[in-house]
Order: sequence, then C-alpha cells, then structure tokens
Amino acid sequence: MRILLVEDDAQAAAYLVTGLTESGHTVVHADNGRDGLACASAEPFDVLVVDRMLPERDGLSLIGALRAAGNGTPALILSALGSVDDRVKGLRAGGDDYLTKPYAFAELLARIEVLGRRGTAPAVATRLEVGELEMDLLTRTVRRAGRPIDLLPREYRLLEYLMRHAGSAVTRTMLLENVWDYHFDPQTNVIDVHIARLRQKIDRDFPTAVIHTVRGVGYCLRA
Repeated sequence: MRILLVEDDAQAAAYLVTGLTESGHTVVHADNGRDGLACASAEPFDVLVVDRMLPERDGLSLIGALRAAGNGTPALILSALGSVDDRVKGLRAGGDDYLTKPYAFAELLARIEVLGRRGTAPAVATRLEVGELEMDLLTRTVRRAGRPIDLLPREYRLLEYLMRHAGSAVTRTMLLENVWDYHFDPQTNVIDVHIARLRQKIDRDFPTAVIHTVRGVGYCLRA
C-alpha cells in the first residue's frame, strides 16, 4: 500500500517508516500538518497515518480539510490523548481509526491493513450523467445543460431508471416492475403518460431529444 505518514517526531517517524517499508509498503513522510495536507491533496494514498499534535496545522484540522474537499482516504489518528472524549473528537473530525500512544507496531500495522482493505471498496455513485443531463442522487436534483428541472417523485424514479440503463432499450415490463413495483400488466397507459410528462420537462426546451421510443420494445435514453 501507499501510505502517507504525517508525524513531527523525527525518531518516531523514522521508526514507522522503517517498519512499514520492511512490511512491504511505500511510505511518504511529512513532518508538519501544512505539508501533510498539501501532499495528501496532491497525490493518491491508500491510508493516511496522522499524528494529532502537529506544527503548522493539527492533525484533526488536516483530516477535516481533506473530508471537506471530498477526499475520503482512510485515516488513522495517532495521539497521546487517549480519553473517550479525545477519541470521539478524532472520529468526528473524519478519522477512521484512533490509536493511542504508546502503541505496539504490530497493532498499528494491523489497523493500517484493515483500513487499506476498507479503502479498496468500490465507491458508491452519487451522480448520474448522460450527455448534458445530470442527476444528483444525494440531493435528488436534476439538471440539463445546467438548467434545473423539477420532477415529481415518480418522474424522478422513472428518469433514474432510464439513466441507469442509458443506451439500452428498456421494456414496458422492466419499467412496471422497477419503477411502479407492478409484477403484472395493469393494462393502462400509465407508462405512456409519465413518459410524455417527462419528455415535456426533459426535452421540450432543448434542440435534441434524449428520450427515444424503440418501436415494439419500449424506450431508450441516450445523449
């Protein structure tokens, strides 16, 4: 793994760099919080090992700044402050684990390896994009070419399903089962009505359509 160690104690840092390197990891060392933040922001790492008390910028502030910028690299906080309140503050600041000094190197290594495995989990998508059409799954907002589009809950679910299957033909049965949770055909034009409403909002004021009818099959959303 590629590890960033942010530790201002030269002796402790040398000990950790040697031990982690001998364990097969690549270690980059920064001896203050300012340089640690710059390094973590500029290069990819699998795990951060951050001392809490640092010159220039403390460890909790460093991790908080990374989290605010969307950097989710797993972080292990090292600190001589070991009370419950101190550990809680560290975790709430964005740390993934907290190890109190003095510690055994074997335990530190095991914790780093656990965080490294956690960091390899696939990221959960929070946005869908098809051409100029964008959907934010967290805020449940939709934009086309930067213009906000207001959708009703069912229209949103319908568009989300079409966007998740962009470029592929989606059948009436697929829409009934996955958007309406029907496992039978109600013999109504509910899909046609909602597609028509969605087209009015998504395609009407734009030069090209993204929702297309696939005759005899269903619908397809493509840029």
